[in-house]
Amino acid sequence: MVGATPTRLAVLDMFRSRLTEANRAMNLVGDSTLADFWGRHFVDSAQLLWVEPSALVWADLGSGAGLPGLVLAILLKGRPGARVHLIESMTKRCRFLTEVTEALGLPAVVHNARAESLDLKVEVVTARACAPLDRLLTYARPYLARGARGLFLKGAEVEAEIAEARRSWRFKARTTPSLSDPRGRLLSIEELVRAAKP
Repeated sequence: MVGATPTRLAVLDMFRSRLTEANRAMNLVGDSTLADFWGRHFVDSAQLLWVEPSALVWADLGSGAGLPGLVLAILLKGRPGARVHLIESMTKRCRFLTEVTEALGLPAVVHNARAESLDLKVEVVTARACAPLDRLLTYARPYLARGARGLFLKGAEVEAEIAEARRSWRFKARTTPSLSDPRGRLLSIEELVRAAKP
């Protein structure tokens, strides 16, 4: 398991506790999903590193609860050059992300901004439950244009989302089954360009 040392698992448990506490005050994740934090949230997030184990610099769009961004930052902690950009437009959620990042000493930077407004060069841009693919590609386009690979956590409707997105975009797409849910998919996106208007 990439980066899941006993020390990091202890830090992940601290994150789980903070997420559970914060979720009482703001709707970060569905309450029912916290009972299966390790299967539903940890594995779902960590599998991104299993796909891209050498990537050190990530952008998590619409980071919200810090999934997958904070999990990636915990697993990357201690690796030279590691940095996870947590990008979230809601100030209240940014406060939560900042508190966790500082309390756990994580290699992460919180950006209270819209994803498409930032000028960041990263190796991988990711998102989970952020937006339908057509809109998500608008957010991710600046990162992909600077050489990032898109690696997004998607649900059972991914093929329909891809078909809809192809009305506005041209891109290479590859899906692989999710390790956390047989209905879910990891969606890899490369070579993104706007489709020519008919």
